[in-house]
Formats: sequence, structure tokens, C-alpha cells
Amino acid sequence: MAPLAASKQIHLNPNLVRLSSPFSFKSAFFCSSAPLNEETPIPNEANPIPNEQPPISADPISSAEAMAPASPFRELRRPKNPEKIEDTICRMMDNRPWTTRLQNSIRQLVPSFDHELVYNVLHGAKNSGHALQFFRWVERSNLIQHDRESHLKMIEILGRSSKLNHARCILLDMPKKGLEWDEDLWVVMIDSYGVAGIVQESVKLFQKMEELGVVRTIKSYDVLFKVIMRRGRYMMAKRYYNKMLSEGIEPTRHTFNVLIWGFFLSGKVETANRFFEDMKAREITPDVVTYNTMINGYNRVGKTEEAEAYFVEMKGRNIEPTVITYTTLIKGYVAVERVDDALGLVEEMRGYGIKPNAVTYSTLFPGLCDAEKMSEARAVLREMVEKHIPPKDNSIFMKLMLGQCKSGDLDAAVDVLKAMIKLSIPTEAGHYGVLIENCCKAGQYDRGVKLLDKLIEKDIILRPQSTLHMEPSAYNPMVEYLCSNGQTAKAEALVRQLMKLGVQDPVALNALICGHSKEGTPDSAFELLKIMLRQKVASEKSAFDSLVESYLAKKDPGEAKAVLDSMIENGHCPDSSLYRSLMDALFEDGRVQTASRVMKTMLEKGVTDHKDLIFKILEALLMRGHVEEALGRIELLMQSGIAPDFDSLLSLLCEKGKTIAALKLLDYGMDRDYSIDVSSCEKVLDTLLAAGKTLNAYSILCKIMEKGGVTDWSSCKDLIKNLNEGGHTKQADILSRMIVGKEKPARSKKGDKKAAMA
Repeated sequence: MAPLAASKQIHLNPNLVRLSSPFSFKSAFFCSSAPLNEETPIPNEANPIPNEQPPISADPISSAEAMAPASPFRELRRPKNPEKIEDTICRMMDNRPWTTRLQNSIRQLVPSFDHELVYNVLHGAKNSGHALQFFRWVERSNLIQHDRESHLKMIEILGRSSKLNHARCILLDMPKKGLEWDEDLWVVMIDSYGVAGIVQESVKLFQKMEELGVVRTIKSYDVLFKVIMRRGRYMMAKRYYNKMLSEGIEPTRHTFNVLIWGFFLSGKVETANRFFEDMKAREITPDVVTYNTMINGYNRVGKTEEAEAYFVEMKGRNIEPTVITYTTLIKGYVAVERVDDALGLVEEMRGYGIKPNAVTYSTLFPGLCDAEKMSEARAVLREMVEKHIPPKDNSIFMKLMLGQCKSGDLDAAVDVLKAMIKLSIPTEAGHYGVLIENCCKAGQYDRGVKLLDKLIEKDIILRPQSTLHMEPSAYNPMVEYLCSNGQTAKAEALVRQLMKLGVQDPVALNALICGHSKEGTPDSAFELLKIMLRQKVASEKSAFDSLVESYLAKKDPGEAKAVLDSMIENGHCPDSSLYRSLMDALFEDGRVQTASRVMKTMLEKGVTDHKDLIFKILEALLMRGHVEEALGRIELLMQSGIAPDFDSLLSLLCEKGKTIAALKLLDYGMDRDYSIDVSSCEKVLDTLLAAGKTLNAYSILCKIMEKGGVTDWSSCKDLIKNLNEGGHTKQADILSRMIVGKEKPARSKKGDKKAAMA
């Protein structure tokens, strides 16, 4: 399509002249480009895309403004460039929904439209939907009748945004508006469907051109070949090639470049070679794009020698290789592990004054890393930084770091990170992770900590666009080091950021708990422990041990007991020494019952150590009146094979005046036939009698005598006397008969009840 004539008369509304300078005049054209290999781009140097014509500039001033006197304030002010009217309309459409109010605003701004203004608005619209609404509105409102250029522009816009049905309708409706079709309009539609991957529609449109009488030239065939070859339809391409020849349309160099590229893309090397020979037979001279395509095609199938032969042939034809040529051949060498040859080509490029580009470097680095030529890789990277050439593939930096670390050169690995920063390439947590991991392996922890400081300070871990994250092999050694060296807070900052990404590493969390515990901040450790348990993260016994010990060191045995309970609930068995430390701390803090519960847990877990402490707790329970609890602990001790010293306990209770506790303990022992000395029994009886608890003394004495125990208690007569004086004559009579042997011991239910009440 020929561009619009620059001499086209511009019709502007007089009111617009004061608003902006004349509008840029856009040229509309279509030019098919050479196909690009998906791996190595090969631009069509024979058919470059022409640049748009520069806008026509002018600076008219209205006569009123020209005659107006100059203002002193105006001289002090810097003149502002007025916004073009089309830019104003585009900004309005971008910032406001398409409504009647917006339409009225545009009409007030532009009372009269012309084709150039409409074209410029369409060209400047950022949203294809806004462009389509504007396109339809100005026509339906009878503001303008679109010409061929505005139709082409609209079809191009819709094609780029894959709104192909709308574009197709606009194309097919053109004759209804009195506009004739031309080949360029259809070529745009064919290419748009091809880019969207809808090859069958591209083919149908190509066929429809013939049905509707639209003349097809080599331009239409070239775009069709590009579409179908991109999808691997090489047999269809052959058929249409033959059809093209039967119609008398001669192929061009660009046609052959497209076909050869497509055949190589489909792996049809022999077919591509035949078309290359046919091209030369038709006396069509191959250009640099052709040879680039041949070299790349043979490299794709691993035939580097053939690619070299074409490289030599093109130089023999005095066709100067380009950076794409060298890069393509370098890629082939790297693929077959001929890295030295690739480096030789780089030097040859420089000798011819051809500068390596970003693709060249991206192609070369993986080969250097695989061949472990890390000194050469470092030199090439330095060259990239000096020339400020960022690579197309940022993944090479990770490969470079790993390679330098593998070679043991941490300085070079850190230089890779510095190079990324200088080239304005976003660094990710994965890059820092590789360096930190290898610093830890090399024992250079201080260096790793400095890298970690930058990582945390800049919130690199939390960047949403990151794709490379730190591995456990990177952060766990650093976390363990920090926790072992008094820097647990810094380690926690790292782990907290990882947790925000969903990382719940048990090794790191357990290390943090141990670190906080050692540093005397058990509350922080317990908070992390609760998070672990809530999230069902596996816990370690060492973490619980250290946390219990930390709370004990801070004189907080209550929290230590809570940690111990949690430890047991989660399947960990505390050591015997931990039980003792906790029971000791609780006992010293006056929490006898809590210590008793720990003792109970210990015994239930089969730990029978620390008898001295057990008896001390048992004695304290009895002394404090927690008799039932003490008896329960005695029962548990007996089941565990530990017999308490009843005589000693009874003696102590009697001495301290704990008559009821002594009575219950003696009664408990007698019911279970435990071995208790007669003297202990008499001591309890004496204590009860002295305390005036005659019925209790009577009751326990009867049980003792029933068991065949003491019958010559010296204070027996005193008990009988006290019973009579207290009105308990029946019990006194029974006891008298028992003593003289005239009656067997009998226990009155009423007497027992009274004794129990007493």
C-alpha cells in the first residue's frame, strides 16, 4: 500500500488552530517481513520496515495574537507546548468511560472532524476498545465518512488486540460505504489471523480474495506462506507455491527466505535445501538473511559442519556476515560443545568490527559454564558491563553464579551479582541464596551475613515478580549460624519473610526456638513454637528442651511446665533430668501441686528416678492438706514399684499436728495391708486422742485390732474414758470388751458414720 501523499490538503476548523499545532500526518502501509526463527531472530534485512514519515510541523499564530501587545509577565514565563487536540481526545478516552457525556465533551472540543484528526486519534488510543468506539461513533453520528486509511488503521489495531471478528466486519463492510478493497487490507487480516494461530481463517480469507476479485500478488502469497509455515503446514505451503507459479506469479528472494525458514522449522532439511537450490537456479541471489536462515536451520538439526560450509560460501560470495550470522553459528558451536570455536568466532567478529550484542552473550555464556571456562566467562561478563549490554535471557546469571561457585571463586560469583545491579537487572532471592549457601560452605559466614542484610533490607524475598526463591540449603545453614552466634533476631527476620511466601521450614523454625532460648528470650521462642504447632510443622525435641531450660533460667517454671506439656502432647519424651529441673523449680517456687502433676506425668512415662524429690513432694502435699492427691500419688508410686516410708510420713504428720492427714494415710495403708510399724499406729492414736478426736481414734483402733494389731495401747483406758465423757457409751463399752477379749471387734455403722463425720 502506498503511503498517503504528504501534499494532501489539510482541512482544519479555524477554532482548532488556536488549540494546537497541526496534527501529525501518519503514513499507512504494509510490508511483510522475513520470518523469524523462534530461537534466533533473523530480521529481513532485504526488506526492512520503513520508518513512518516525520510529522509536518508548523507554528501558525492567529492575527489577533500577533497584533496583541506583549505582556511583561508573559516574557518571564517559559512558553508551554500546547497539547495536540488528538492527544487531548486520547487522554479523555483513557481516563473516562465511553458515555454520552464523553461524546458531548469531544464534540464541544472538536466541532468539525477531518480524516487526519480521526486517524491520529485512532493511532494514539491506548485501548483498542476505545479506538473502536470512537471509530463507530464519529461515523454513526455523521461527523465524518471514514476513508480507506482510517479503515486500514482500525483493522490493524483490532488485529493486534485479537479482536478479529470486529476487524473482519469492518473489512467486509467497506464496499457498502463506497470504498474499494485493495490487497493491503486483506494482507493485514490474513496476518492477524495467523498471529492468533487461526490458520484456517487466514487461508479462507486468502481464497475469498479470489472470489471477490481482489488482485493477489506476491505480497499476499508471502504473508500466507509465513502464516502456514509458522504452524508447520509445509505440505500446504508446497501446494500454494505451485498454485502461485501456475498463476504466473514469480517468487522473490523474500518468498524463498520465508519458505526455507518454514521448512527448517518443520525439520524438512532436504526440502529446504532443494528450495535454496531452486532459488539460485532462478538466478535469485541469496542475501544475508537467506544464509542466516540456512546456517540456523542446519544448527537446529545438529549439522554444524553444513552450517560452517554455508558460512564459508556466503563469505565467498562477498556477502558480509552480520552479528546475527555470527551469533547463529556460535549457538551451533555451543550446542555441540565446541566452545573454543565459539570463542574464536567472537574474536573474528571483533576483528571485522562487528560488536557482539545481547543475544551473542546470552548464547555464549551457557557453553562457557558447561565447559567450566569460568575465567573466560568472567572476562565476557566484564565486557558486557563495560558496554552496558544487558542480556536477553536473565537466567544466564544464575548459571554463571553456580558455575563460579562450583569452581570455588566466590569473588567472581559476587561479581555476577554486582554486574546484575550495574545492568539494572532485578536481583532475586535465588541469586542471593546461591551466594549465601556457598559462603556458608566456605566458612565465610561474615560475608554471607552481609549479603543477607541486603536481602532483608531491600525486601527482595517478598517481591511479587520473583521467580527464583531461596532454597533450604541456602537459608538453613545461615539461620543455624546466626542462632548459634547471638543473632537470632536477624535470622527470624529472614524466616518471617519466607513464611509470608508460605515457607514453613521445620529446620529453620526449630533453630530459631533454640536460638531465642539460648539468648534468654523464651517468649519469642514460645510464640514461634505455637505457630509451628498451629501450622502442624514438625518440631524437634531439642527445641522443647532448650525452651524449658530457658524459662527455668528466667525463674518462670509455670511457662516451663506449659512447654513440657506441649512437648509431651507432640510425641516427645523429656529426659529424666528435665523432669527433675522442672519439679525442683516448681517446688522451690511453692507450686507443690504443679510439681506433683509433673511427678505424675513422669511416673506415667515410666521414669522412676529422683526418689528423694518425689518423697519431698509427697510430704509437702500431705502437710498442705492435699491428702487425696497425695494418696493418689502413693498409689501411682506403688504401681511403679516405689514404696514410700509410711512410718516416716506418719511420724512427721503427727509431730506437725496434721491429725486428719495422718488418720487418712494410716487408714489407706491398713486397707491395702502395707507394712506399718505398731509404734506409728500408736503415735497416730495418741495424736488423735490428744486432739480430742475420740471417735476417729476409736474407729482407727478398731481397724487396727481387727487386723490383729496393737491390743495393749497404753492410752486405751483414756480413750474409753473420753468416749464415756463424750456420751459415746456404746463405743466405750465395745472397746472395753474388745480389750478384755470378751467380744470380737465389731464396727457399728452408726459409730463409723459418726467417726467419719468427726
